[in-house]
Amino acid sequence: MADTQFPCVWTLEVPFPTPRLASVALQALQVDKELSPLVTRSFSIASTAHEGAVDGDAAGNILRTEYKATTNRMLRVAVNSFMDSLNLVIEVMQELDTDVLAASRGGVPP
Repeated sequence: MADTQFPCVWTLEVPFPTPRLASVALQALQVDKELSPLVTRSFSIASTAHEGAVDGDAAGNILRTEYKATTNRMLRVAVNSFMDSLNLVIEVMQELDTDVLAASRGGVPP
């Protein structure tokens, strides 16, 4: 059933190399609250992109983010801001996290 208050919906599932990195990204991104009451956002961790999201699933490596907004414009503005934040989190992981470095080298630790 469609939400009449928030008819515009967008969902993104981002796979991470490890469950720990998905959890770190979740913790980093959920700190910032949405500034507009016209937009809602929820995060969860899932085991695979095809299964339903399971909150608190320690083994999941998929970060699932769902946005709901009153208008397409509000949704676009919120998602653009989120993508900037997600990009920053991933760049920091690539520079500083050993799990990401090992995954990019085929599992060989630095």
